[in-house]
Amino acid sequence: MDILEIIANTKRSEIKIKKNLVPVKNLEGSEFFRKKPVSFYNAIDLPEPSIIAEFKRRSPSKGIINDKTDICTVVKGYEKAGVTAMSILTDKEFFGGDESDMTKVAGLSEIPLLRKDFIIDEYQIIEAKAIGASAILLIASLLTRDELSQLTSVAVELDLDILFEIHNEKEIGKRDDRMKIIGVNNRDLRTFKVNLGKSVEMLKYLPEDCLKIAESGFTTYEEAAILYSSGYDAFLIGELFMKTEDPGETATTFIKGLKNAIK
Repeated sequence: MDILEIIANTKRSEIKIKKNLVPVKNLEGSEFFRKKPVSFYNAIDLPEPSIIAEFKRRSPSKGIINDKTDICTVVKGYEKAGVTAMSILTDKEFFGGDESDMTKVAGLSEIPLLRKDFIIDEYQIIEAKAIGASAILLIASLLTRDELSQLTSVAVELDLDILFEIHNEKEIGKRDDRMKIIGVNNRDLRTFKVNLGKSVEMLKYLPEDCLKIAESGFTTYEEAAILYSSGYDAFLIGELFMKTEDPGETATTFIKGLKNAIK
């Protein structure tokens, strides 16, 4: 059993417990659920590279990345840096996240938020809106085509944008036409090995009518500049920022360097 299968099995157990503890009716009573989310799509659809900065405490492959920095401090730093959106890990077992992290950030900032989790059930999508998300992640390697279509319908009904994540060309065939944002994850979720060349390799397969995001594995802004010039619209970056003492300052330096590199 690979890492992704272990995570999926754990997630199924978690969801079963959650449904009993917090019924959908309770989620629908949330203040965030009643509001129209800020558009994640519009935020990253810019004539310049967009940075989606991530808050992540740890990962199965790296262990603890940053368990010292307060999430509110990081969010303020990211805002000051000029990020266009944020990604918040809400998986607790493997990434040290929590739904309350999303709620805290949504209460602090108007920047659109991606709920970064392993979504396999429509309950998680309803929950995502209830805790303040603007978008959800749907991972091709985790779901069948029919499951992706069903979950897409729920997200669309709730006005949530979808980041459809793929790792190889076969997974593009699972795409629902309503998915307008495609992310190429340079990290193989079954082994957690990173290959930054994956974004370059996959670009020729991506539909022209979608926003294109390169995810994971960045070490320099020059790498993002090359991918931007090749056709990517946005970059999801977490570890590069979070492994430093001041993620916001690191993001500021990265964004300035990227803008200068593409002039």
